[in-house]
Amino acid sequence: MTGSNGGPAGPVHCELDGAVAVVTMRHAPHNFLGVELLSGVLASARWAVEQRARAMILRSGLRNFCAGADVALFESSERGAAPDVDVTEVLRVLDGLPLPVVASVHGVCVGGGFELALACDLIVAAESAKIGSVEASIGLNPLMGAIQRVTQRAGAARAKEMALLARRYDPATLERWNVINRVVPDEQLDAVTLSLAHELANGPTVAHASTKAIVSHTLEHGVRATDEAMAELQRDIWASSDLKTGLASLAENGPGAARFEGR
Repeated sequence: MTGSNGGPAGPVHCELDGAVAVVTMRHAPHNFLGVELLSGVLASARWAVEQRARAMILRSGLRNFCAGADVALFESSERGAAPDVDVTEVLRVLDGLPLPVVASVHGVCVGGGFELALACDLIVAAESAKIGSVEASIGLNPLMGAIQRVTQRAGAARAKEMALLARRYDPATLERWNVINRVVPDEQLDAVTLSLAHELANGPTVAHASTKAIVSHTLEHGVRATDEAMAELQRDIWASSDLKTGLASLAENGPGAARFEGR
């Protein structure tokens, strides 16, 4: 079974809405995150690039965004070992995608599901969603980067609170803590997410890719090192049609009127 626009087979449905790749997880019953769903998300991200999408939405077609990890991943614990699968590959792939990725979160989004959302560039959440790092409730802590990403976004105290207490939080709290970007009424989640994704897709795609790279470089190497690397990280912008379009539109029509083609 494939997505309606020829996307990868499996528990993930892919379709294009204009220049936006809409990736919908449908791994019943609750999108438990295991090898199959991780592989589907990875394949869908690569498909979005192949389709020359200019933004991507990661969402769920089920009751919950993702209710945590598939416990089958933890069978290795019986022999005192970590899971024999690279659960961080999806972090590297989503971070390296040359297009913005928006997570659209509803229902339960905990454990690995929360980490999957954190791997996206922006998070929009329905106001009734329940979000958190709950791994401590089974004697574990987050395996896919939630601790370090919440530390980056909200500080050490909040990262420790979330991982140590294993509670579920309402989106308004996490928006206030700067962990997620936006909270919307449940009935507006799809419309707001799609509108935001189209706004991103209609922007200067090459510059957006550079922005992602600069942010990632800053987090890994610091501000001073990124200042030194910035010219290289922005190099593709200068040869882009988008910049030429933007400058021509500025001269003719003033700011904010450019219609970018994403190249």
